[in-house]
Amino acid sequence: MNTTNHDGSHSQPPQQQRRPRGFAAAAISNTTVTTPTTTTNPRTTRKEREKEKERTKLRERHRRAITSRMLAGLRQYGNFPLPARADMNDVLAALARDAGWIVEADGTTFRQSQPSSKLTGSINKFCQLIDREAVRKELRLLKSLHVDGVFVDCWWGIVESQGPQRYCWSGYRELFNIINELELKLQVGLAFHEYGGNASGGIPIPLPQWVLDIGKENNDIFFTDREGRRNTECLSWGIDKERVLKGRTGVEVYYDVMRSFRTEFDDMFIEGLITGVEIGLGPSGELKYPSFSEKTGWIYPGIGEFQCYDKYMQQNLHKTSNLRGYSFWAQGPENAGNYNSRPHETGFFCEQGDYDSYYGRFFLNWYARFLIDHADVILSLATLAFEEIPIVVKIPSVYWWYKSTSHAAELTAGYYNSANQDGYSALFEILKKYSVIVKFICEGLHLSSDGNHDALADPKGLTWQVLNSAWDKGLTLAGQNALIYYDKEVFMRLAETAKPINDPDHHHFAFFTFQPPLPLVENTSCFSELNHFIGCMHGEKAGTEM
Repeated sequence: MNTTNHDGSHSQPPQQQRRPRGFAAAAISNTTVTTPTTTTNPRTTRKEREKEKERTKLRERHRRAITSRMLAGLRQYGNFPLPARADMNDVLAALARDAGWIVEADGTTFRQSQPSSKLTGSINKFCQLIDREAVRKELRLLKSLHVDGVFVDCWWGIVESQGPQRYCWSGYRELFNIINELELKLQVGLAFHEYGGNASGGIPIPLPQWVLDIGKENNDIFFTDREGRRNTECLSWGIDKERVLKGRTGVEVYYDVMRSFRTEFDDMFIEGLITGVEIGLGPSGELKYPSFSEKTGWIYPGIGEFQCYDKYMQQNLHKTSNLRGYSFWAQGPENAGNYNSRPHETGFFCEQGDYDSYYGRFFLNWYARFLIDHADVILSLATLAFEEIPIVVKIPSVYWWYKSTSHAAELTAGYYNSANQDGYSALFEILKKYSVIVKFICEGLHLSSDGNHDALADPKGLTWQVLNSAWDKGLTLAGQNALIYYDKEVFMRLAETAKPINDPDHHHFAFFTFQPPLPLVENTSCFSELNHFIGCMHGEKAGTEM
């Protein structure tokens, strides 16, 4: 529309300035607010801003204080293993796990599809009891079979996983309460080794992460073979007295766990629920070197390898050889073969080999003495921690090559038990000093005579030697099956081993720890044989009637 001026001329309306699309939004987003200088004092504005900052700081401190008290309460009264700098994500994850959910590191959360009923697998890495009803179901089934009690491993990699001397026993407390409710007795194993999982779905349990972190900087804390390969199943005995674990020695670390366990479950010791404590002294909890570990490629019936090449054991070997006056003996044998060698393939273990030379006898005595000294020092502290409570020690069954003159597999495992040397008497003298119960692993009883020929194996002969040597020292003996077998003939052999027929001294095992097929509720094929075996142990039936 046109307009007319006072002078009669016409003028065009002012052209509106066109702006590109999006300009207004961009302008708004970049607009800054200015304060009119005519109405506000800059000095006053600055003071207001400072006051608001202080109010914000106070609100934040108050919020943090409330959060800190909440987290402390969850840790103390709810037994939640929350990290020191926990946030709400940690709290939500802990709540989810407590409700039986699986929470992975990236936050993925889901229910466990097939919960394991194995007792040792019922405690997760946060020391929480998983699937209580499945545990109760399996315990009720065991009780129906008339077992006296159950055995539970308490894993070092779980209870001290949060850091040095930060122990968590909450999941075990809950599990033990259920066992107590069902009026079953309980034996506990303090497992200072890793758990490798199993075919039934068991989750691997490594050593505590803080220990593995130390091992990254100083891998000599682990057993080492001649090629320098480290075995992380357990700590080397070479650091028993070396302060390499955050200022503590290996012995002190083990003792601190024992003492924490004894204090935590004092009420259950007093009530008589816990009837014995098994002290793990090596890989698989057995008193042995990790000389035939499948992790290193060993396959039965290989002779294994000596495990003494970490710097701490080497230092001890140098010191011992110097005291003996033969400094050039400060080394392991160079002709001992590898993990899967046969004795006759080596210069050290063959007939009339170097194992029986002056050097060979010196080295094997030193190697076996290290094993005995480890047992001695750990058991001295275990008896201090547990006083009158029965202490159990597991002894392995290294039966292959038993019929050879060198007994090569026993030698690499730490038992100087060659044809002309008793490898168990000196150890049993030490075990007798502490009145421990010797639990012998009844392994190899499933093998036939034909199956033993190629490996010169003799499980029955080794069992006879070990049991009689222990009984001669006045030690109490117990047993445990190594393989999860449930053949009728094997059950009969186990019964004959536990309660020897025609023994004039009427020796017998004090108890037998049976490892059933897992999960037990899904494997009923062995129930009749297992029930009969339990009856034999209770003296209700004869072992030969199976």
